[in-house]
Amino acid sequence: MKVANVTLGARLRIVLAPKVALGPGRADLLEGIRATGSIAAAARRMGMSWTRAWSLVGALNRDFGSPLVTAAKGGTRGGRTTLTPLGEEALTRYRRMERAAQRAVAGELAALRRAVAKRARRR
Repeated sequence: MKVANVTLGARLRIVLAPKVALGPGRADLLEGIRATGSIAAAARRMGMSWTRAWSLVGALNRDFGSPLVTAAKGGTRGGRTTLTPLGEEALTRYRRMERAAQRAVAGELAALRRAVAKRARRR
């Protein structure tokens, strides 16, 4: 649920190794690349700088040992950036884990939201 540009609820960050993680921001960047065919366009959609997006893509490609994203230089129409099969798999698995985590915490999250709402009504 989004309220005033803030996502409410649980956010999943998977730590795969020391200093190697996949979380909502990186997953959103991968989805943006898939949708637009461009790292720069995906970054713009997220309100992120092009250099930050390239840095994250470089880190993901290094961290996984094989590229998740490939960029091909193009001719008159420009290049195209795509997710590799490993990139598609990483994104799919992350989103699956994210949905499972949301289901797992739904009851506890609802209870905490009720407590916050109850406190707000007393003010």
